[in-house]
Amino acid sequence: MHSNPIVSRTEWLQARTRLLAEEKEFTKMRDALSARRRELPWVRLEKPYVFDTPEGERSLADLFGPHSQLVVYHFMFAPDWEVGCKSCSFWADNFEGVQPHLAARDVSFTAISRAPLNKLQAFAARLGWTFPWVSSQGCDFNIDFHVTLEGDAPSYNYAPTQARGELPGVSVFYKDPMGAVFHTYSCYARGLDMLNGAYHYLDLVPKGRDEADQKPHAMAWLKLRDEYPR
Repeated sequence: MHSNPIVSRTEWLQARTRLLAEEKEFTKMRDALSARRRELPWVRLEKPYVFDTPEGERSLADLFGPHSQLVVYHFMFAPDWEVGCKSCSFWADNFEGVQPHLAARDVSFTAISRAPLNKLQAFAARLGWTFPWVSSQGCDFNIDFHVTLEGDAPSYNYAPTQARGELPGVSVFYKDPMGAVFHTYSCYARGLDMLNGAYHYLDLVPKGRDEADQKPHAMAWLKLRDEYPR
């Protein structure tokens, strides 16, 4: 049962207008934060990374295509897994159709996982995905960008962690006219929320994400898109 007060339309409009002022302030703060994100210093990449793609082996610079900016989604899919992470799949369901809009603003997009390419292609075909997805199996890309955690003292989300194995993230790169590639930004954990449109819709509805009572973790309700009851 809901516990919200039931009021007249006039009272509702007054409450909604008060919240609107806070929403506008949040939007301004978000714009300012995004500007500071774009002002971060960059790191020039010297290590060669080679990926297995449907077109054969390609370097990180090749993944930019004709564009100067590249967004990479680090999709959790270990080499020995038969299917990809269901949480990453929840995010990936938001990727379809976005590439032409990004390309219009000089941005390429790809997902990258350690699983072999044939597994990525089979899983994408199962879920009807067409976004670019390449394999980093055989190179250090996932380890260097802290989404495959190995060894004695790994870090995730810029802090030491006891976690091991595959974790999600997003990384952004820039390629200059001479072909040099720079790492400009990465985010992990709750930083990825902004890239999940379904979560933002859930944030609008009365029950919200409704995850507080989920066990053993907040996203225990989640299934692959084709596994929900029909």
